[in-house]
Amino acid sequence: METHPDTDVLIVGGGPAGLAAAMAARHKGFRVLVADCARPPIDKACGEGLMPDGVAALRQLGFGLDAAAAVPFRGIRFRERGISVEAAFPEGPGMGIRRTALHRAMAAAAERAGIALAWGARVSGLAAGSAWIGNQRVTARWIVGADGGNSRIRTWAGLPHRARETRRFGFRRHYRITPWTNHMELYWGRDAQIYVTAVGAEEVCVVVVSRDSRLRVELQARLSGAAATSTELGAVTASRRLARVTRGRIALIGDASGSVDAITGEGLCLAFQQALALARALEQEDLAIYEAAHRRLMRRPSVMSSLLLALDGRPWLRRPVLRAFQAQPRWFETLLALHVGARPAFDFAHPGRERLRHALSARPPLMRRS
Repeated sequence: METHPDTDVLIVGGGPAGLAAAMAARHKGFRVLVADCARPPIDKACGEGLMPDGVAALRQLGFGLDAAAAVPFRGIRFRERGISVEAAFPEGPGMGIRRTALHRAMAAAAERAGIALAWGARVSGLAAGSAWIGNQRVTARWIVGADGGNSRIRTWAGLPHRARETRRFGFRRHYRITPWTNHMELYWGRDAQIYVTAVGAEEVCVVVVSRDSRLRVELQARLSGAAATSTELGAVTASRRLARVTRGRIALIGDASGSVDAITGEGLCLAFQQALALARALEQEDLAIYEAAHRRLMRRPSVMSSLLLALDGRPWLRRPVLRAFQAQPRWFETLLALHVGARPAFDFAHPGRERLRHALSARPPLMRRS
C-alpha cells in the first residue's frame, strides 16, 4: 500500500450500485473514483420499479427522484385467470422510473458531490492496493467491485460464488399507452411471470421472466394497438449466494456480491442498502462490519425469493394460495409489508400462517385413474 494513494476508494462499475457506493463513501469524507468501460446513461433489462424501501435508501444516499421522471405506484397486484389480489404499501409509494433516467440522475448527483467519474475506462487487472485502468496504475486504500453478476473483480480477488444457483431469463420492452393501474402488476402464467410498471404518463414497462430463454409473451388485450417505444432487451436473473464478499481491502456490492431473483423487485434496494453499510464499514476501517451487514441484508429478500419461486410452475399450488390471499386480504397486506421491510419477520403471524406454510410444502395431489 503506497503512503499517498491516488484515491481513497476506487469503485469498479458505474451502474446504480457503484454510484450508490460512491455517494455513501463520499458522504463519509472519502475521495472516490468510479471507473466504468461504458458511458452514461447505462441501461439494463429490469422491471424499473423501485419498492418503497429502495426509494427511502436512495433518498438517504442523497439522490433525489425528479417528479417529472418518476411515477408513483401505491402497491402490488397479482393476477391469474380470474384471480386478482392486491395490497397497498404501508409506508408510502414505490416509484416507476426508466433505468436510463435513474442512471442519468444518479451520475449527475455523483458529479455534483465531487466524485471523480471515469467513463469509458476499462479496468484490466488488480495489483497490491491498486488497479490497472487502461495502461495506468491507480492506487487506492479500498477497492470496491460493483461490476455486476459476471464480476471480474470477484474473480481477481478470489471470491467465487457458490456452485448452486437458480437462473432465469428476463426480457423487457416499453409501450406507449396510458397506464391502466396505480399498482405494479404481476401476471402469473405457466412457468413465467409478466411485470407491468408505469414509467410515464403515457408509457409502461413490460418484463417477461421465465426459465425458457425462447419465451416471448405479450399482454395482448391490454397492449393491443400500443406502439413499442424501445427495442427488446434481455438479461439473466439469478439467485446467487457468496460465502464471502470481502477479501483484504476489496469489497463487492450489488450483483457482484450475490443476487436474488428479479421476482422480488428488490435488486436495486439491496444495492442501495449495501452501499450505506459499506460506507459505515470503511469509516471504521473494518470490512468485517460489512460482511455481517451484507448477510443480514440478504436474508429477507432471499426468503421472499424462495417463497415466490415456490409458486412458479406450480399452478396446483399457486392458485389456492392466491385464492387464500383474495379471501383474506390482510394476509397479502402482511406479506407485502414484510417484503418491503415495513414489518420484521417475526410479525408475520396470522391464523392462516400454518395453513399457508403447509400449502407451500405440500405435494401435488395424486391423479385418480379413470
